[in-house]
Amino acid sequence: MLSGRMGLKRWVFVMLAVSVGMAAGQAQAEVQIKGAGASFPSRVYERWTQRFAEQNQGVTVRYVPTGSGDGVKQIKARSVHIGGTDNPLTPQQLAENKLVQIPMLVGGLVPVVNVPGIGPNQLVLTGEVLADIMQGQIRQWDDSRIVALNAGLRLPAQAITRIVREDASGSTEVWTRYLGLSSARFASAVPASQKPAWPGSTLAAKGNDGVAALLRDTVGGLSYVSFDRVQKDRLSAVKLRTPGGFVVAASEDAFRAAILASDVYKKGDDAAGLLSQPRADAWPLTATSYVLLDAAPKDMNAADWVARFVYWCFMHGDELTRGTGFAPLPERVQARLSGRLLQIHGPGGQVPRFIAP
Repeated sequence: MLSGRMGLKRWVFVMLAVSVGMAAGQAQAEVQIKGAGASFPSRVYERWTQRFAEQNQGVTVRYVPTGSGDGVKQIKARSVHIGGTDNPLTPQQLAENKLVQIPMLVGGLVPVVNVPGIGPNQLVLTGEVLADIMQGQIRQWDDSRIVALNAGLRLPAQAITRIVREDASGSTEVWTRYLGLSSARFASAVPASQKPAWPGSTLAAKGNDGVAALLRDTVGGLSYVSFDRVQKDRLSAVKLRTPGGFVVAASEDAFRAAILASDVYKKGDDAAGLLSQPRADAWPLTATSYVLLDAAPKDMNAADWVARFVYWCFMHGDELTRGTGFAPLPERVQARLSGRLLQIHGPGGQVPRFIAP
């Protein structure tokens, strides 16, 4: 008799494994799995890779947070085994490049500020106001539109300095997509992109960590980082007022609410967007992060261990994700997506062996 959520998940995955007769043993020689890409989830991936290596002697998984654009580029070139991206590829792109795409976890981007006298979750903004700030239309922190959203909060006559990513970033594409959904004027001026042409003068830094460091040194600054960086670096996060009038703070619970309101959960469309979900407690800037794997690997020993690592993340990722600033995918989504690993076929048509005996 199975009990608990872990029992259900293990039963679903093990039945999948039995149906195709798979089993993987311990590594017989040193195995090095390389990954690169999205910096958005990199802290969680670091935790996962370290724990996986501890449990699988002789196997090293190294993930370098180089940005989503680079992650896609490297997996297409097969210079890495795992490419991380915060923006899903289309079915046509996956087919053309012989890739398998698997969503791994869900997190939130958060507007953050360095404004004298403003602490975490004190400032409230809307997507439309943020769009005008990022387009250079609102230039002072005491602008009347910001003041109107923050009655009783003393805002200084301080210039706003916009801080953006200098690398091709999936986080930036999520950010520009959200701002475009909030403002037709912004969407026309700054199309969603991993590296847009920002109007006017901005400061730029590489990666989430670079942006966070630059923000700390820039009085009057505004930028966007993943929620785990907000927690780690004690940055002043902004609350968001939704079009429905709800004021929401970023949190793991708010990310889960966005998942449950989305077609990822309702229809099983793992590439569906999570932005601006119509639910009172959903964080409007929630996004899924994905990994891209080679669907036609030549080295099946490496492919076995890549698949085993991804499978292990489904099995153990929930417990290792809690408290990191990210939310795991719902179990029924995870169970369905494990079947994606069976889309990988070696030179002889073999599928990866990813279930430990």
